[in-house]
Amino acid sequence: MPISVQVTKGLLTAKGERDVLPRVAEALLRVHGLADNAFMAPNVIGHLLVSPESESYVGGGFHSLAVIEVKVPTVTFPTAEVKQAFIGEVTDIIDTLKAGAHPRERTFVNVTYAVDGAWGIGGKAYTNEELGAAIQAAA
Repeated sequence: MPISVQVTKGLLTAKGERDVLPRVAEALLRVHGLADNAFMAPNVIGHLLVSPESESYVGGGFHSLAVIEVKVPTVTFPTAEVKQAFIGEVTDIIDTLKAGAHPRERTFVNVTYAVDGAWGIGGKAYTNEELGAAIQAAA
């Protein structure tokens, strides 16, 4: 499941830039009870994009900004509690890893869902049912 973390330069410490993706991936797996799942763990992937503050527009000006987006199958985040747990934890991760003053109000977490049957891993298009079966088989 791809994770995209976009932050302004200097928002995270150098260690924070190294740690942010593994920590967000761990949170995604943990809130779904899949931390040790042999199918899911290697399929949670991501990238970090760091942009100058002059390219981070917020509320009428250029300021620090953190945007965390995950793309997942539609069966992911099945309840409001799971959604809140993930969004809260990811926002806390940014707060923990930040280098200086960056308000929580400028950390955005977004979930995008793939259409059932259009989730591809290794050249195979998985349906939600097939993903569920693969996850269960790896448990």
